[in-house]
Amino acid sequence: MAYPARETALHICERQDGRCVIVEIQGELDMNAVPRLRAELDHAIEESQPPCLVLDLTGTSFCDSLGLGLLVSTYNRVREMGGRLALAVTPGMMISRLLTITNLDHHFETHPTTADAVAMVQAA
Repeated sequence: MAYPARETALHICERQDGRCVIVEIQGELDMNAVPRLRAELDHAIEESQPPCLVLDLTGTSFCDSLGLGLLVSTYNRVREMGGRLALAVTPGMMISRLLTITNLDHHFETHPTTADAVAMVQAA
């Protein structure tokens, strides 16, 4: 049974902080949102060389397996380019629990706030 496509409830805002690009992602990161977010992340990665990227996921209420796959592929791409990627995630919330359950919290650099993530990424 095919399900009708629905409009995703995802808002993306990109901004620069020094040499670091911050991508704020609010709403649901699901299969409907992944193509749009992938395009935004491609743009953000090209903004600085090597990439310096912070994904603000503090306003992300849901993430499915495709969204998680996009985070992992973005992480791998940034690392291959010699850059840094950090995530701002609210401890105890859905994204934080998802990273823990999948053991990805040992791979991603996570911080409780965007300001903390930016400070650590730029300090390196």
